[in-house]
Amino acid sequence: MEDLLKEKLWFYIIHNNPDLMFTLQEDYSVLDYLNEKISSVKSILEDMLSDGTPKYIIEEICLNVLTEDLKPSRFLYIRSLLSNEFEKTYAAFQESGILTYEVINLMESCKGIFETIGFTKENEEDPNLRNTLIGQIADYLN
Repeated sequence: MEDLLKEKLWFYIIHNNPDLMFTLQEDYSVLDYLNEKISSVKSILEDMLSDGTPKYIIEEICLNVLTEDLKPSRFLYIRSLLSNEFEKTYAAFQESGILTYEVINLMESCKGIFETIGFTKENEEDPNLRNTLIGQIADYLN
C-alpha cells in the first residue's frame, strides 16, 4: 500500500506541482520526500488497515492528507490564467513544447503576489488576486 501511495503522490505532483517535481529531481531528494510524506500518514494507514477499511477508501483518505499542503496548485492556476487570458501565447508555448517551463517561470515571477495576498482554497476565486496575477503575467510576457 505504501508503494502505491508513493506512486499516486508522485503522479499528483507531476501533474499539479511540476515546480516541486523539478526541485526534488534537481536535489536528488524525490525518494526522501516521498518517504517522509508516507511516514506522515503511516499511523492513519495502519489504523485503517487493522480496522479492515477497504483499500480504495484508505487510498483516498491518505492521498487527501498527503496532498493537502500542495493544494491549491499555483501551477494549474497560472496555467489556467494564461490559457484564458493570453490564448495565443498559451497556444504558442504549447506548440513549441515550453508550456510547463514557462508556467513555472511565471510562478516565480508571481511569487511575491502569492506570498503577499496569499493563495488558499478560500481566496482562489478572489478577483483582486486574479487581476493582480494577470497584470504580472502581462508584464512578464512583454
